[in-house]
Formats: sequence, C-alpha cells, structure tokens
Amino acid sequence: MNFLDRNEFNFEPSEEVISTLKNFDIGKLCFYTRIYDQGKKSIFSEFLSELYGINEKQILLGYGAEDLLKKTIHYFLTDGGSKTMLIPKFSWWYYKSIASEVAGTSLQYPVYEDGNTYRYDFEGLKEMVYDIRPRILLVASPNNPTGNGLTAEEMEELVKMVPQETIVLVDEAYASFVSNDASYIKKLIETHDNIVICRTLSKFYGLPGLRMGFGFIGKGEQMERFAHYANMYLGYDRLSEDVAIAALKSDAHYRKIAEVMAEAREMYTKELSPLPGFKVYKSVANFILIKYPIELKERLQKAFAEQDYKVKFMNEPDIDTHMRITLGRREQNRLVCDTILRIAGE
Repeated sequence: MNFLDRNEFNFEPSEEVISTLKNFDIGKLCFYTRIYDQGKKSIFSEFLSELYGINEKQILLGYGAEDLLKKTIHYFLTDGGSKTMLIPKFSWWYYKSIASEVAGTSLQYPVYEDGNTYRYDFEGLKEMVYDIRPRILLVASPNNPTGNGLTAEEMEELVKMVPQETIVLVDEAYASFVSNDASYIKKLIETHDNIVICRTLSKFYGLPGLRMGFGFIGKGEQMERFAHYANMYLGYDRLSEDVAIAALKSDAHYRKIAEVMAEAREMYTKELSPLPGFKVYKSVANFILIKYPIELKERLQKAFAEQDYKVKFMNEPDIDTHMRITLGRREQNRLVCDTILRIAGE
C-alpha cells in the first residue's frame, strides 16, 4: 500500500543516518545523555544550541513535536489563568483533543481563502484575542491541511499584536520545507518571552518513527518554570539523539528530496488546475491540497484503492470537497496525477 494520506516519508534516510544506526556504540547506552558538569540537558540540546546559535536553556526536547505541543498546552491551560486556546479554523484535529484532556476550551479563529492559498486574518484574529484573552494562541506554519505558512515578518507581527498573558504556540512541524534559514527564531525568542516554537524530525527529515522533537522558548521566569516542567532531568534516548544529530548534519540529502516535492507541486498545479471544478492550492509543506468536483469522489476513491494508493479525502465543514495528497517519490506523484486526470476525463 502506498500511503499518501499521512504526510509521512516515502524516501530513504541519508547515508549518515544509516551509518549512525549501523555503527552505534552500544556502550553509549550505559550513560545518560545529560551533560552534568555543564548543567546541560543532553548532547542533542547542546548540538541544537550551536546549530541555531541559541542558549541551550531556551531549547526543549520531546518525544516528537506532539509531546512538546501536549506539554505546552497542558501546562499553560492549567496554571491558573484562562483555560481557552485559539486554533486555526482549518487545522490538525488533535490540537482540540489535547486541550480537552485538561478540560480546556478550543475556539477557532478565521482562516480565509485568498486565490490559490489560505491566510490568517490578522485583524480579525487580533480583535478575537483581545476580546477573549486566551491563554494560548496556536499557530501552525505551515498549516495542515491548507499548506500555507507565515513569513518571518508575519510571525513577528503576530507575536507583537497579542497581550503578554497569551502564550503564542507555533507548530513548525513542516517549517524546514519553507527554507533552511531559521535565523528569525533566535530574534523571536530573544525579544518575546511569551512564545514557544515546536519542531520535529518527523516531516522534513523523514523520521517519524524516531519520535524526536525539539523546540525553543522565550526568556523570563514564566518560561524558566515551564522548561523545568517540560525537560527531562536525566536526558533522553541516546540512540535517538545520535540519529537526530546525523539527520541534521545531512541537510543536503533532504534538500534534494524537497526538490522532488517541489517538482510534484508544479506538476499538480500545471496539469490539474485547468480541469473544470479543480483548484490546486499553493503549499510550502510535504503535501498539497486540491479541490475537486465532489461527484468524482467515489470514483477517485475506487481508482486509488485499485492501485493500492491512499490519499486523504477531507470531511471537515467548508473543506469537504478537497483532498490532501502527501508528496512522494516521482513515480508515486505521477501515478496519482494520472489517476485524477483519467477519472476527470471520463
């Protein structure tokens, strides 16, 4: 089965990742990853500190970005303030589920369609934030399933416009597809003490099974307390940390894969956009969102199933005539596009 409905990885890991696994020194498991004499939480957090030029104390590690999102939401929705979190109208269903685990309330803020993309309504969002005064404002950039992302300038504008008591939680699981320039992160966390940014090795680096996430937090007493809560005292998984470091060191390998995905975006846009009733949205992630004539749904589903392919047919309100397709290998992308062309032409 070809799973193009999960936004997972359909390529090979880098040679450095493979070599690290094959040659891992089992003796390393006899020691914690915490660097005791330097007061640092692990070898991976120290590596990230050097890579991003960010103080190690402002780095979080977790069991995937999911773990960091959950810790952030659970902590700040139960610290005595508001129990309300704002999330995008079109977004990952799991955000709401995390808040509900601690009896939190999730409210959706506007995401509007603008040509071939989606955008956050900054003015509407600002008004909503000051009216509701939520404890957390969650922003996904890029956003799943719409594929739109925020520029560094937009991110700065967003953080500036919210009150100090609101934590801006940024899910950047897909951010590495946008650019390899992450210099804006240092500026954001140095100038704003109410921000948490979460990243992962699951998407761009294709290691969802590794369960390794990392994040960055602002300064100040509030974030120091949160870091103390979120971080593990004795460090993390020694093998996973070595593999994570190997993946980040072999960025060029994954940039080549990102080029294959860029080709696929262009192919879908060029070949499907002219079809009656179809619309291909701009994406800066490892998936693409396509609107299609709803009367084709059953035939498309049947055609994909016959070829052992799965894509995601959306069923949420206002986006239930869309399908989200994970960008895979060239032959996978070509087959999916040809299948859609064939069904649409019947």
